[in-house]
Amino acid sequence: MPGTLTAIIIIAVIVIVLALFFSFFPISLWISALASGVKIGIFQLVGMRIRKVRPARIVNPLIKATKAGLDVPINKLEAHHLAGGNVDRVINALIAAQRAGIPLDFEKACAIDLAGRDVLNAVQMSVNPKVIETPIVAAIAKDGIELRAKAKVTVRANLDRLVGGAGEETVIARVGEGIVTTVGSSTTHKAVLENPDLISRTVLGKGLDAGTAFEILSIDIADVDVGRNVGAQLQIDQAEADKRIAQAKAEERRAMAVAEEQENRAAVAGMRAKVIEAEAEVPLAMAEAFRAGKLGVMDYYNMMNVQSDTKMRDAIASESGAPKVKE
Repeated sequence: MPGTLTAIIIIAVIVIVLALFFSFFPISLWISALASGVKIGIFQLVGMRIRKVRPARIVNPLIKATKAGLDVPINKLEAHHLAGGNVDRVINALIAAQRAGIPLDFEKACAIDLAGRDVLNAVQMSVNPKVIETPIVAAIAKDGIELRAKAKVTVRANLDRLVGGAGEETVIARVGEGIVTTVGSSTTHKAVLENPDLISRTVLGKGLDAGTAFEILSIDIADVDVGRNVGAQLQIDQAEADKRIAQAKAEERRAMAVAEEQENRAAVAGMRAKVIEAEAEVPLAMAEAFRAGKLGVMDYYNMMNVQSDTKMRDAIASESGAPKVKE
């Protein structure tokens, strides 16, 4: 019984040691590399383990590169992996570029990958150009008619400008600017509708791919629609604004006339008050004249007769329609 327990312990220890050995020494990966013609030592794989690098992420792309006829140092692959790059994608891009006859070296591919670009997609786009569809761009011709255009831009990746070059958003913005410029410089919207290639020629003539990661191959106008009559709408808005200004000025003149009329009425009322005040002083003046002996009784009766005669003439004149006699 003690011998059996000892044997079990020995077997368990051997199993644990073998498990640790094969986990630390990737024998199967080493054998696969040797069988593929990749010259790599077992201690190099152990060194990768020590540097916290999974050997499979380096060896498998290296096997792929060796089979494709590429000579890539393993140290550079490991350095690119430690820098945060995708080794497998770089190797796939190099293989695709070699098959397509596109000049691309390992250093440039690593730089593109570390810059955040998909280097494999860039190589594929160099072989198979991509079509970028712009959103609908609204522009107004000189006759005030709005045109809404949509373009399809065929681009090819430029590997030399992929690092530091502008992306698809810049290309779309520049094409939209070219559409607005072309339509805005046209005398009538009909000229653009008759020759939509005017937009393509203008946009291509500006060299819009400068400073971008792409090379523009063609610009095709997919659709041009007539929008609003902006010129007429602006004229309507201007006429409405002029009408409101005229109404405001007329209201101002009316208010001034009303104020002036009120002032005239106040002046007339003041004059009437003065007349009434003067008429009220007449009896007092006559009484004073009687007391002073300056006015006799006969003079007073003569004045009263004159007033009566004047009133009688006014009454006759009002019946016959003749103008009244002023006192």
